[in-house]
Amino acid sequence: MDSSHIERVGGGASLRRHACCRLHGAKKDSQGGWIMKALRFHAARDLRLEDIDPPAAPEPNEVIVAVSHCGICGTDIHEYLDGPIFVSTRPHPLTGATAPLVLGHEFSGRIAAVGRGVSRFSDGDRVAILPHLNKPGDYFVRRGIGHISDTTALVGLSSAYGGMGEYAVLPQDNIVKLPDSVSDEQGALFEPMAVAINAIDRGGVDAGSTVLVTGAGPIGVLVAMAAKAAGASRVVVSEANPARRRRLESLQLGYEIVDPTSANFGDAVMGPTEEGLGVDVAVECAGNERALADCIRLVRRGGTVVQVGIFVDPPRVDMRLLVSKAVTLTTSWGFPITIGPRVVQMIAVRQVQPEKIITGRVTMADAIVRGFDTLAQPDQDHLKILIAVGA
Repeated sequence: MDSSHIERVGGGASLRRHACCRLHGAKKDSQGGWIMKALRFHAARDLRLEDIDPPAAPEPNEVIVAVSHCGICGTDIHEYLDGPIFVSTRPHPLTGATAPLVLGHEFSGRIAAVGRGVSRFSDGDRVAILPHLNKPGDYFVRRGIGHISDTTALVGLSSAYGGMGEYAVLPQDNIVKLPDSVSDEQGALFEPMAVAINAIDRGGVDAGSTVLVTGAGPIGVLVAMAAKAAGASRVVVSEANPARRRRLESLQLGYEIVDPTSANFGDAVMGPTEEGLGVDVAVECAGNERALADCIRLVRRGGTVVQVGIFVDPPRVDMRLLVSKAVTLTTSWGFPITIGPRVVQMIAVRQVQPEKIITGRVTMADAIVRGFDTLAQPDQDHLKILIAVGA
């Protein structure tokens, strides 16, 4: 579709109708009603730039965020190509949202309005987003791991307002304040950086660890960055796409980059390890059966494999090899809200630099053609394309 075509639509069942909350920067339509621009998912290959009603006045303990920048995630691309996958097709039991809805769960912005009971944030605060929405009192929420609850909803996938709209409404528990030392672009990458740091935490990477990361997509590259920040002495990234390998080499991030299809792949990974026994930790970020097999084969006995990538089909796993090597196989999904302040601090002091994976910037008007359609190409080499929503 022509991304310059903007439709005017009503709020619909998935949107809370605008009340009387005057949002700074909001625009009026020809009838005098408040409107905002948003990229809304309707169905596979049906993403539209539309004028829609902005969020209503915030409920107690909620804030409205004026979005600055939003990243296009691999999940967004999967929804665009093959959705709905995670997008709600019937009213979500927690949020009531259903398609069409505004995509985007990697974003930063500035608080435009606060509801009653909001005590930790004020109008004008710069914030980043924690996308997992939870029911208060949930079993997992009480234990600080609400992100793995089976009742969770996700901002931009099962809520009406995501980061690809000019305004989004969120509970105050789902935002983290950004200091002046963290830019809006860095803030938009808080979420994938937190995902990567959680994966490294789950793998127990620390000073002196040797690490293999399979898949040099944005999460894989950030996992490698997080491993370095944790003190890993050697980080190897395997990537089959030659264009992606060249892109990663050009970033000069200090990782070894190897081709998993090459004849000497195993030797290149294991050879430099202590006594050639294998890496301490292998993190699978491709959602690829062969890559998981590589991780199990190339990790040392007693080592750890962390599964981060999502498989389309259930993979076959060599359980005999896994068990005989006494390998710990664990997984990582999202991140607990408890690590939010640590992630922000790591970005602030440049212990991690997620902005290095930004390989493209687009406006709302060209986000479909130059963002989504570009990232949907199978051999493209981009890592992260950011949408300047309200910048």
